[in-house]
Amino acid sequence: MDRDWMRQQLEAFDNLAMRYEASERHGGYIGDRTLYEQLHRLEPTIKQILRLLDPKIAEKIDIDQMAGPIMARNEVHRGLGILASMDEWAARLTPDAPTLAADQLHPWVWEPASPLWAAEARQDAVLAAARTVNRRLQQKLGRHDIGETDLCLQTFDLKEPVAGKPRLRFPDDRNTPTWRARQEGAKYLAAGVFLAIRNVAAHEDEVSWTEQEALEHLATLSVLARWIGECTVESAG
Repeated sequence: MDRDWMRQQLEAFDNLAMRYEASERHGGYIGDRTLYEQLHRLEPTIKQILRLLDPKIAEKIDIDQMAGPIMARNEVHRGLGILASMDEWAARLTPDAPTLAADQLHPWVWEPASPLWAAEARQDAVLAAARTVNRRLQQKLGRHDIGETDLCLQTFDLKEPVAGKPRLRFPDDRNTPTWRARQEGAKYLAAGVFLAIRNVAAHEDEVSWTEQEALEHLATLSVLARWIGECTVESAG
């Protein structure tokens, strides 16, 4: 929310309402018609702002009722009070939670995504990151002959490498269940990333991802990128 703009609109309304009240007193309860019309024009915006702050406050705004501008000023003052306190509420009342810094994602992910993200092209940012991770995987394995999903399934497979089909292997003891589970998990997560994230970004005209969802997709790609970088290439022979 643009709190500064909201505050400006509320203060402008309050100023108009105060001037209208003064004109009523001087005019024998007949206020300045120009000011009244200006209040009417601002009223829908004020209601929208107050509805975001507290729906109950917004419902009390009605310029046309008796003493409407005066009553509206009271609710606008409440709205201004809420706006003035929101930053402190956020700092003091929100439970502590970790945050995800986008610029700390793997460079294969954030570097291609960053300029598109800055332009609010979230879908294109995710697609650019996925394509870069795929190209890096192809380069590391020296393979450009199959699609990314099949490449991921073959790359992390537990089978021994064969000619033309090198594998990626995590470090540590290969005889442990944990190592085998990690290889299998990477195999299916990597394939899933390209099936469920990259393909959607590439083939849908416009996805309805929120900023949080798109950031989570980038984070998933970052995990895969780090795994690819961590693994060593194992070739036949």
